[in-house]
Amino acid sequence: MELQELRASIDQIDQSLLSLFSQRMDLSAQVAAFKQEHNLPVLDTGREQEKLASVAAQLPEELQEYGLSLYSLLFELSRAHQNSLLGAGSSLTQEITHAIRETEPLFPPNASVACQGVAGAYSQLACEKLFRRPSILYFTNFEAVFSAIENGLCRYGVIPLENSTAGSVNIVYDLMMRHNFRIVRSVRLKVDHNLLAKPGVKLENIRAVYSHEQAIAQCSDFFQQHPEITVVRCANTAEAAQLVAQSDRSDIAALSSRSCARLYGLQCLVPSCQDQGNNYTRFICISRDLEIYPGADRTSLMVVLPHRPGSLYKLLSRFYALGINLNKLESRPLPERDFEFMFYFDLDTSVYSPQFIQLMGELDDVCESFTYLGSYSEVV
Repeated sequence: MELQELRASIDQIDQSLLSLFSQRMDLSAQVAAFKQEHNLPVLDTGREQEKLASVAAQLPEELQEYGLSLYSLLFELSRAHQNSLLGAGSSLTQEITHAIRETEPLFPPNASVACQGVAGAYSQLACEKLFRRPSILYFTNFEAVFSAIENGLCRYGVIPLENSTAGSVNIVYDLMMRHNFRIVRSVRLKVDHNLLAKPGVKLENIRAVYSHEQAIAQCSDFFQQHPEITVVRCANTAEAAQLVAQSDRSDIAALSSRSCARLYGLQCLVPSCQDQGNNYTRFICISRDLEIYPGADRTSLMVVLPHRPGSLYKLLSRFYALGINLNKLESRPLPERDFEFMFYFDLDTSVYSPQFIQLMGELDDVCESFTYLGSYSEVV
């Protein structure tokens, strides 16, 4: 047969498949109505396993894996259709609807905000980009910031999540699994690391540089050019500047922001030490309660998936089927569960779209557990 004849035959088969698919989904809707009437769950694992075994038995060996993949997808689509008809996930969608209705129309210009570090930290700069008049309370570590939000000490907290050069702040992702919070906004801050020292000190005098490990990683080229300099890690770039200013030594410097130079009376020996000029850190603004402000077009989720082949694919296929773009995927090991992971997703979807509502209703079907962290917009 010629290629065109083969394609014409495939088109005829596809027409039959589409008609049968439509009939199958109609029957699936009737099954959903029956399950609702008799208070039965959408997922019937035994039925699906029996069906897959039957499919495999009816296919030649070389087509069995393809057939199992096809029917697994059909089951996913059927369950998604049933869930949408039954309004699965209604408690979460009701919570989201309530938050949209009850949240003030404007993001607050001033509020009590928890930050890690000391005055002059990049978290402070991010905070001042989010709020016009923030009342900042500083804490020694990130966990204390999360605790301050949970305990109601501050309404908001500002936490660094990832850097365009050095990547994710892993300790923050680990803390996110242990604390209850919501994300209400995010902000991208251009990061500019400068070598700061006491007035009168020269670069050739410097023998040690203090800074946060992320800042050090972002300035690796500078340290390769100066192998005589020892790197000393500390909790925060602003804390490093404060340490240099208060020290009796004249052979140390800090990698920090220009605002820290003014704040702690230091001079800039080398401006913009970072490897890349286009260096941004993304911060999230967290709260204890769910707040969804107008314009929310990004959603964050934490997901634990069944530990079996295809689990991540099934979730990603839902995003694809609904036309939802994935902005971020991060994985972190689950404590006390060998080689199993929590997945963090940032989704590019409006909280007002029907696709978002449908996805919220389908997550229980494909996830072992999941946490909705919030829907929000990002300040650039």
